[in-house]
Amino acid sequence: MTAQPSTPEPSASDATGAFVGGNRVQLLQGGDALFPAMQQAMAAARTEVWLETYIFHDDAAGQAMLSALRSAAARGVAVHVLVDGFGSLAALPWLRGALADGGVQLQVFRPLDRWTAWLQPAQLRRLHHKVCVVDDEVAFVGGINILDDRLDLTHGRTDLPRLDFAVELRGPVVPQVRRHAQALGARARVLGQDWRIEVGALARSRHPVAQTLQLWRELRVGDAGAAPDAAAAQPVQAAFVVRDNLGQRRAIERRYIAAVRGARQQVDIACPYFYPRRAFRRSLQAAARRGVRVRLLLQGKVDYRMAALAARVLYGELLAEGVRIFEYTPAFLHAKVAVVDGHWATVGSSNIDPLSLLLNLEANVVVQDQAFATLLRQRLDAAIADAQEVQRPSLRGGWLGWLSRGFVAWCANTYLRVAGIAGRY
Repeated sequence: MTAQPSTPEPSASDATGAFVGGNRVQLLQGGDALFPAMQQAMAAARTEVWLETYIFHDDAAGQAMLSALRSAAARGVAVHVLVDGFGSLAALPWLRGALADGGVQLQVFRPLDRWTAWLQPAQLRRLHHKVCVVDDEVAFVGGINILDDRLDLTHGRTDLPRLDFAVELRGPVVPQVRRHAQALGARARVLGQDWRIEVGALARSRHPVAQTLQLWRELRVGDAGAAPDAAAAQPVQAAFVVRDNLGQRRAIERRYIAAVRGARQQVDIACPYFYPRRAFRRSLQAAARRGVRVRLLLQGKVDYRMAALAARVLYGELLAEGVRIFEYTPAFLHAKVAVVDGHWATVGSSNIDPLSLLLNLEANVVVQDQAFATLLRQRLDAAIADAQEVQRPSLRGGWLGWLSRGFVAWCANTYLRVAGIAGRY
């Protein structure tokens, strides 16, 4: 087993989900803003780079990012790249060839290299993160894949870039991101194709107990919960919140619902794939009934018809309670962001649908800061101004509406059961 650097025990501020203050958080819109910032950080890296992404595509954007990663590795920086085995499936031969002798450690989350892998229910649980952390100094978290803003892998090139966001983080929240990236990399290594090598190395080790404890520390990620602690007293407060299939299954969903239930003025949510469970929908409806302005920005330029149908079968019940719905049509919508009451905001990879809320590994940043929330709301205001407001549901009552809602619910619950999730969504 390759020797690993010592992993310190996490402090309270290191624990994933804990609010910590004293951060600098910068909003980045699209890959046009994110990629140069990431590459600049990599160029200044001294010790390590961790990059996790669902899609790493072989286009100009991906090639530029790959060059930055290779350059960092050539200077002796430890560079770790983790990609999803399904999202990056087409690019894996290119990635493996380009990184074969470049010093970059490439790992694949749930690889699909063998046909039997497609038959495993666990393959429905994908790595959906878009995370990068450099030297415990700067981290990037959001919804943006390593993919040209104007390229859709299903529909081809577009005139306008997709609407998407990420954040650049500096300050005490960055160790939260680094510890999780490190733990997820260890999990991918142990649970991937080389797990037998890891177990065999532990068995042959001169100090198997110490090595096993060291591996456990690498795999473990703590969750400090939602409440700010004393260390979070100063602005800007931020928390790195993940959804995984271990101890944080509903962490992101709970943050959303808690923020909406506490809203007093406004709730703005942008999400391309929107099919929340009943508790989430009721929180939105209750907020609208008590006079909160609730606006949803959903996709109008449709990429997947089933995803659009899933959202639209809910329009009637939401509109009836005063929730306003806008469909974004200038370009593809990929943003997964929200602002509540001008001081709470989140940016990340998690959609509000069964895949993101119950299956995929997701990562969001929650920010409590008026200036940041105001800026994000302004960006959403601009997008909503270019969107079309839904005045009446496209699927009305009657047998056709009932059939559509039943079909979507059946598909969602069947998919979850195949993936091993019990109960109804």
